[in-house]
Amino acid sequence: MRANRAALVLHHPDHGNLVGKSIWEFVAVDEKESSRTAFQAQMQAGGAPPVITRNIFDRSGKFRTYQLHRALLRDAAGNPAGMRLVGVDVTETAQALEEARRTCQWLESAMVSMRDAVILTDALGVVRSVNPAAGELVGRAAQELIGLTIEEALPVPDGRPADATLDHRIAIEQHWRGTATVLSQDGERTRIEISTSPIIDNDNGSLSGVVAILRKIDNEG
Repeated sequence: MRANRAALVLHHPDHGNLVGKSIWEFVAVDEKESSRTAFQAQMQAGGAPPVITRNIFDRSGKFRTYQLHRALLRDAAGNPAGMRLVGVDVTETAQALEEARRTCQWLESAMVSMRDAVILTDALGVVRSVNPAAGELVGRAAQELIGLTIEEALPVPDGRPADATLDHRIAIEQHWRGTATVLSQDGERTRIEISTSPIIDNDNGSLSGVVAILRKIDNEG
Protein backbone atom coordinates (compact mmCIF):
# COMPACT_ATOMS: atom_id res chain seq x y z
CA MET A 1 0.00 0.00 0.00
CA ARG A 2 2.84 2.41 0.85
CA ALA A 3 6.64 2.39 0.75
CA ASN A 4 9.11 5.03 1.83
CA ARG A 5 11.97 6.32 -0.32
CA ALA A 6 14.51 3.87 1.13
CA ALA A 7 12.29 0.91 0.24
CA LEU A 8 11.76 2.24 -3.28
CA VAL A 9 15.51 2.67 -3.77
CA LEU A 10 16.10 -0.95 -2.80
CA HIS A 11 13.35 -2.25 -5.10
CA HIS A 12 14.66 -3.83 -8.33
CA PRO A 13 13.52 -1.68 -11.31
CA ASP A 14 12.80 -4.72 -13.52
CA HIS A 15 9.90 -5.60 -11.21
CA GLY A 16 7.98 -2.43 -11.97
CA ASN A 17 6.30 -0.36 -9.25
CA LEU A 18 6.67 -1.67 -5.72
CA VAL A 19 3.38 -0.22 -4.47
CA GLY A 20 0.45 -2.40 -5.42
CA LYS A 21 2.40 -5.65 -5.62
CA SER A 22 2.17 -8.61 -3.27
CA ILE A 23 5.14 -8.70 -0.94
CA TRP A 24 5.53 -12.42 -1.60
CA GLU A 25 6.56 -11.69 -5.18
CA PHE A 26 9.96 -10.71 -3.79
CA VAL A 27 10.40 -13.52 -1.25
CA ALA A 28 12.49 -16.60 -2.08
CA VAL A 29 10.39 -19.38 -3.64
CA ASP A 30 10.96 -21.86 -0.82
CA GLU A 31 9.77 -19.26 1.72
CA LYS A 32 6.63 -18.01 -0.08
CA GLU A 33 4.04 -20.42 1.25
CA SER A 34 5.33 -20.56 4.83
CA SER A 35 5.65 -16.77 4.90
CA ARG A 36 2.10 -16.26 3.60
CA THR A 37 0.70 -18.77 6.09
CA ALA A 38 2.57 -17.15 8.98
CA PHE A 39 1.32 -13.70 7.95
CA GLN A 40 -2.30 -14.85 7.86
CA ALA A 41 -1.96 -16.54 11.24
CA GLN A 42 -0.45 -13.39 12.72
CA MET A 43 -3.27 -11.22 11.39
CA GLN A 44 -5.84 -13.57 12.92
CA ALA A 45 -4.02 -13.81 16.25
CA GLY A 46 -3.69 -10.06 16.55
CA GLY A 47 -0.77 -10.10 18.97
CA ALA A 48 2.55 -8.30 18.70
CA PRO A 49 4.38 -9.80 15.69
CA PRO A 50 7.88 -11.12 16.41
CA VAL A 51 10.91 -10.09 14.36
CA ILE A 52 11.41 -12.45 11.42
CA THR A 53 14.10 -13.05 8.78
CA ARG A 54 13.35 -13.41 5.06
CA ASN A 55 15.40 -13.67 1.86
CA ILE A 56 14.22 -10.87 -0.45
CA PHE A 57 15.20 -10.05 -4.05
CA ASP A 58 16.34 -6.41 -4.16
CA ARG A 59 18.16 -3.92 -6.41
CA SER A 60 21.43 -5.86 -6.03
CA GLY A 61 19.96 -8.46 -8.38
CA LYS A 62 20.29 -11.12 -5.70
CA PHE A 63 18.35 -12.47 -2.77
CA ARG A 64 19.61 -10.80 0.38
CA THR A 65 18.71 -11.55 3.97
CA TYR A 66 16.48 -9.00 5.68
CA GLN A 67 15.41 -8.83 9.29
CA LEU A 68 11.80 -7.61 9.33
CA HIS A 69 10.54 -5.68 12.35
CA ARG A 70 6.73 -5.73 12.21
CA ALA A 71 3.83 -3.94 13.83
CA LEU A 72 0.10 -4.39 13.24
CA LEU A 73 -2.01 -1.57 11.82
CA ARG A 74 -5.49 -1.50 13.35
CA ASP A 75 -8.83 -0.09 12.27
CA ALA A 76 -11.08 2.16 14.37
CA ALA A 77 -12.43 -0.88 16.20
CA GLY A 78 -8.94 -2.07 17.11
CA ASN A 79 -8.97 -5.03 14.73
CA PRO A 80 -5.86 -5.90 12.66
CA ALA A 81 -6.14 -4.14 9.29
CA GLY A 82 -2.61 -4.43 7.96
CA MET A 83 1.03 -4.58 8.94
CA ARG A 84 3.95 -2.16 8.95
CA LEU A 85 7.35 -3.69 8.15
CA VAL A 86 10.76 -2.14 8.67
CA GLY A 87 13.47 -4.11 6.88
CA VAL A 88 17.14 -4.22 7.91
CA ASP A 89 19.68 -5.84 5.58
CA VAL A 90 21.56 -8.39 7.70
CA THR A 91 23.03 -10.46 4.86
CA GLU A 92 26.68 -10.22 5.90
CA THR A 93 25.85 -10.77 9.57
CA ALA A 94 23.70 -13.80 8.76
CA GLN A 95 26.44 -15.25 6.55
CA ALA A 96 29.05 -14.73 9.29
CA LEU A 97 26.79 -16.41 11.86
CA GLU A 98 26.14 -19.35 9.54
CA GLU A 99 29.86 -19.74 8.88
CA ALA A 100 30.55 -19.64 12.62
CA ARG A 101 27.84 -22.25 13.19
CA ARG A 102 29.33 -24.57 10.55
CA THR A 103 32.81 -24.11 12.01
CA CYS A 104 31.51 -24.86 15.51
CA GLN A 105 29.76 -28.02 14.28
CA TRP A 106 32.92 -29.12 12.48
CA LEU A 107 35.04 -28.61 15.60
CA GLU A 108 32.49 -30.46 17.74
CA SER A 109 32.57 -33.37 15.30
CA ALA A 110 36.36 -33.39 15.43
CA MET A 111 36.31 -33.43 19.24
CA VAL A 112 33.84 -36.31 19.37
CA SER A 113 35.85 -38.28 16.81
CA MET A 114 39.14 -38.02 18.73
CA ARG A 115 40.16 -41.17 20.59
CA ASP A 116 42.33 -39.10 22.94
CA ALA A 117 40.59 -37.52 25.91
CA VAL A 118 40.29 -33.74 25.47
CA ILE A 119 39.04 -31.09 27.91
CA LEU A 120 38.75 -27.38 27.08
CA THR A 121 38.49 -24.78 29.84
CA ASP A 122 38.05 -21.03 29.83
CA ALA A 123 40.56 -18.62 31.33
CA LEU A 124 39.13 -19.18 34.82
CA GLY A 125 39.54 -22.95 34.62
CA VAL A 126 35.85 -23.74 34.07
CA VAL A 127 35.24 -26.71 31.75
CA ARG A 128 33.55 -25.56 28.52
CA SER A 129 33.90 -28.59 26.25
CA VAL A 130 34.64 -32.28 26.82
CA ASN A 131 34.77 -35.14 24.36
CA PRO A 132 33.31 -38.59 25.17
CA ALA A 133 36.79 -40.09 25.59
CA ALA A 134 37.51 -37.68 28.46
CA GLY A 135 34.25 -38.54 30.19
CA GLU A 136 35.04 -42.23 29.87
CA LEU A 137 38.54 -41.70 31.25
CA VAL A 138 37.32 -40.01 34.43
CA GLY A 139 34.26 -42.24 34.81
CA ARG A 140 31.58 -39.61 34.25
CA ALA A 141 29.27 -38.57 31.43
CA ALA A 142 31.00 -35.87 29.40
CA GLN A 143 28.02 -33.50 29.81
CA GLU A 144 28.30 -33.73 33.60
CA LEU A 145 31.74 -32.13 33.47
CA ILE A 146 30.57 -28.98 31.66
CA GLY A 147 30.53 -26.03 34.07
CA LEU A 148 32.81 -27.65 36.66
CA THR A 149 36.20 -26.24 37.46
CA ILE A 150 39.10 -28.34 36.20
CA GLU A 151 39.85 -29.27 39.82
CA GLU A 152 36.29 -30.57 40.23
CA ALA A 153 36.39 -32.40 36.92
CA LEU A 154 39.74 -34.04 37.75
CA PRO A 155 39.69 -34.46 41.54
CA VAL A 156 42.87 -35.70 43.15
CA PRO A 157 43.10 -38.00 46.22
CA ASP A 158 42.73 -36.06 49.47
CA GLY A 159 42.67 -32.81 47.52
CA ARG A 160 46.43 -32.94 47.03
CA PRO A 161 47.83 -32.93 43.47
CA ALA A 162 50.38 -35.61 42.72
CA ASP A 163 52.56 -33.03 40.96
CA ALA A 164 53.18 -29.57 42.30
CA THR A 165 52.86 -28.18 38.78
CA LEU A 166 49.33 -29.53 38.28
CA ASP A 167 47.88 -26.03 38.48
CA HIS A 168 45.56 -24.19 36.11
CA ARG A 169 47.44 -20.95 36.72
CA ILE A 170 50.58 -22.58 35.35
CA ALA A 171 48.77 -24.26 32.43
CA ILE A 172 47.27 -21.02 31.15
CA GLU A 173 50.68 -19.35 30.98
CA GLN A 174 52.70 -22.04 29.22
CA HIS A 175 52.72 -25.50 27.68
CA TRP A 176 52.88 -28.15 30.37
CA ARG A 177 53.14 -31.92 30.55
CA GLY A 178 52.98 -34.08 33.65
CA THR A 179 51.23 -36.93 35.41
CA ALA A 180 48.60 -37.08 38.11
CA THR A 181 46.36 -39.48 39.96
CA VAL A 182 42.68 -38.57 39.75
CA LEU A 183 39.58 -39.99 41.38
CA SER A 184 36.67 -41.27 39.33
CA GLN A 185 33.09 -40.76 40.53
CA ASP A 186 33.11 -44.19 42.19
CA GLY A 187 36.38 -43.43 44.01
CA GLU A 188 38.68 -45.41 41.72
CA ARG A 189 42.17 -43.95 41.31
CA THR A 190 43.48 -43.55 37.79
CA ARG A 191 46.98 -42.50 36.85
CA ILE A 192 46.94 -40.17 33.83
CA GLU A 193 49.36 -38.19 31.73
CA ILE A 194 48.26 -34.62 31.08
CA SER A 195 49.47 -32.34 28.29
CA THR A 196 48.17 -28.77 28.25
CA SER A 197 48.47 -25.72 26.01
CA PRO A 198 47.11 -22.19 26.45
CA ILE A 199 44.34 -21.17 24.02
CA ILE A 200 45.21 -17.85 22.38
CA ASP A 201 42.50 -15.61 20.95
CA ASN A 202 43.33 -15.01 17.26
CA ASP A 203 41.76 -11.54 17.23
CA ASN A 204 43.49 -9.88 20.17
CA GLY A 205 46.18 -12.35 21.29
CA SER A 206 44.71 -12.71 24.79
CA LEU A 207 44.62 -15.95 26.75
CA SER A 208 41.12 -17.40 26.54
CA GLY A 209 41.55 -20.85 28.06
CA VAL A 210 43.42 -24.12 28.15
CA VAL A 211 43.23 -27.30 26.09
CA ALA A 212 44.20 -30.46 27.97
CA ILE A 213 44.85 -33.86 26.41
CA LEU A 214 44.66 -36.77 28.85
CA ARG A 215 46.00 -40.30 28.50
CA LYS A 216 45.58 -43.17 30.92
CA ILE A 217 48.84 -44.67 32.12
CA ASP A 218 48.66 -48.46 32.21
CA ASN A 219 50.25 -50.59 34.88
CA GLU A 220 53.39 -50.96 32.80
CA GLY A 221 53.83 -47.18 32.84
